[in-house]
Amino acid sequence: MRTIFLIGDATLAPYGGPLEAEGFAVKHLRPGIDEPPAGSPDAAIIDFSSAAEDPVARRYLEAASGNEAPAVITLLPPAGLPGLDPSTVADDFLLTGATAEELCARVRRALYRRHGVDTRDILVCGDLLMDLANYTVHIAGRPVELTYKEYELLRFLATNRGRVFTRETLLSKVWGYDFYGGARTVDVHIRRLRAKIEDRHTPFIETVRNVGYRFRVAG
Repeated sequence: MRTIFLIGDATLAPYGGPLEAEGFAVKHLRPGIDEPPAGSPDAAIIDFSSAAEDPVARRYLEAASGNEAPAVITLLPPAGLPGLDPSTVADDFLLTGATAEELCARVRRALYRRHGVDTRDILVCGDLLMDLANYTVHIAGRPVELTYKEYELLRFLATNRGRVFTRETLLSKVWGYDFYGGARTVDVHIRRLRAKIEDRHTPFIETVRNVGYRFRVAG
């Protein structure tokens, strides 16, 4: 289940129920009072009227340019539009008083643009379909059997498509910091993944010479 943080005062409360109905776990953080729980949300919705200077809100805004950071949607007062600073809107923005339906739609759009994953936790890239909730992979409708690490490696690359990762970064992100294997472990798993999900007409994983690997952006 994907997690949404609402950062702001009581004006954000009406959005909690509709977001939960969409399948999100929602946590409401009051500016200057609540610290976020452990772990990172999938998206943060920040009310600029009450949380513009909140340190937790600023942390997510400053990190929003990173591919692995939570998507950030800001709620802005109409009076703030003439002097709108693009750096404060991150992935998207709405005006104060926006309907819950519009907010939910913007959250879905922001998550899909950032990770290529819809609210059902389905990732689609060409013939590749990953059901992230059920840990299944299909190629052109055909189920593909992956080991746990093969799946986690594919999931990490596919949800960060277009971004190049070194072997060392992949080891730390997929195998963990306490893993003592070498970079060859990544190469072996990449080779096995390619054998299971690719043919010469449908390459998904690209080798970036002297750097590492990335998941190709369809197009």
